[in-house]
Amino acid sequence: DLGSICTTVPKAMHNSLWDTTTISYTGCAAQLFFFFFFISAEFSLLTIMCYDRYVAICKPLHYGTLLGSRACAHMAAAAWATGFLYSLLHTASTFSLPLCQGNALGQFFCELPHILKLSCSHSGYLREIGLIVVSACLGFGCFIFIVFSYVQIFRAVLRIPSQQGRHKAFSTCLPHLVVVSIVISTGMFSHLKPPSISSPTLDLALSVLYSAVPPALNPLIYSLRNQDLKDA
Repeated sequence: DLGSICTTVPKAMHNSLWDTTTISYTGCAAQLFFFFFFISAEFSLLTIMCYDRYVAICKPLHYGTLLGSRACAHMAAAAWATGFLYSLLHTASTFSLPLCQGNALGQFFCELPHILKLSCSHSGYLREIGLIVVSACLGFGCFIFIVFSYVQIFRAVLRIPSQQGRHKAFSTCLPHLVVVSIVISTGMFSHLKPPSISSPTLDLALSVLYSAVPPALNPLIYSLRNQDLKDA
């Protein structure tokens, strides 16, 4: 969360304070790489956390076996490695395209769709679109896994006889479910909205919504389970 915010917000603040709208070519490539890296790693980690909730509630006696320290380390490493590979492929593919449609992005950070609009290479554009489609399929697979896991979790929770037990299980899952919902809903609306309602102001507002708001809210949402914070 901190990494994804630090990728976009400081540069935007710098441009605002110094009344400038520029970013270097290298800086733009770095911004795109790190933004994709942190966002994709976060989504992978959210999927792993869903699996953690599923095992804890649906298979509690197997928790130590399925989610020991070694398994957790392997899954975390896989999430970061996936994020790195994903961002490297997108950055290399995007910045290998010749950009001949000017150099104005109309956005507060180097966002992929706006960079692709500057390209004049049809084959390279199709290659990047192919990467986006593959990424969307992987993301949709993670989304289906999360939905299926929560269906099983809620079925198991509703079978718990005590109200206190059900409340404890729901309080474990609710922060994660809220974070996943915010990340998915804002990202999908930003990139899948109809072109008829698109405008520079709306695109800017939606970019802030999915790139800065969820990472800022996530720590607060998870902290709501902290008893000291509740008392305060």
